[in-house]
Amino acid sequence: MASEHDRAVLQAIFHPGSPLGDTGPALNSEEELTDDDRGFDATRLTEVKALEAQGVKSAEEGDLQAALHHFSGAILILPERPSAYNNRAQALRLQGDTAGALADLDRAISLSGGVGRTACQALVQRGLLLRLAQRDEDARGDFEKAAALGSEFARQQAVALNPYAALCNRMLTEVINKLRHPEVSQT
Repeated sequence: MASEHDRAVLQAIFHPGSPLGDTGPALNSEEELTDDDRGFDATRLTEVKALEAQGVKSAEEGDLQAALHHFSGAILILPERPSAYNNRAQALRLQGDTAGALADLDRAISLSGGVGRTACQALVQRGLLLRLAQRDEDARGDFEKAAALGSEFARQQAVALNPYAALCNRMLTEVINKLRHPEVSQT
């Protein structure tokens, strides 16, 4: 079984677009291998994974058009597999197509049933896009769902967006500051 540090390193290598230090859902090694892959024809799945890998490589090289082409090709072969939608959403976001990215993230979340690694990543991505659009309540909902799937980054974001937690943190900070720097009484 891999350590948390090992999982973080592997996550950074295989999913360079995810937030640093976020290892995603806590799955055992058998689940990690089959998260999005259950029930698909092995030959088509191999072809789709190769296209997605080419898409990731193209995106890393800055060729977003080629990346989009590869991800769209993967979607044409297995349109019911959520991973390519999630990956294409990242490329669309990098291109500035927020609406297209959100549509693909919605599709990835729907196809995944809201569970597994792809759902977790898609929820985090959608939460970040919603937060940028100042839709904090919707973003918090996505972060809470992703946190329930094991994303530490999403948990931190959900806490930061919780108005009650923010109020409590502000009050606690004031109390601690008063204890550290008591005012001298003017009597």
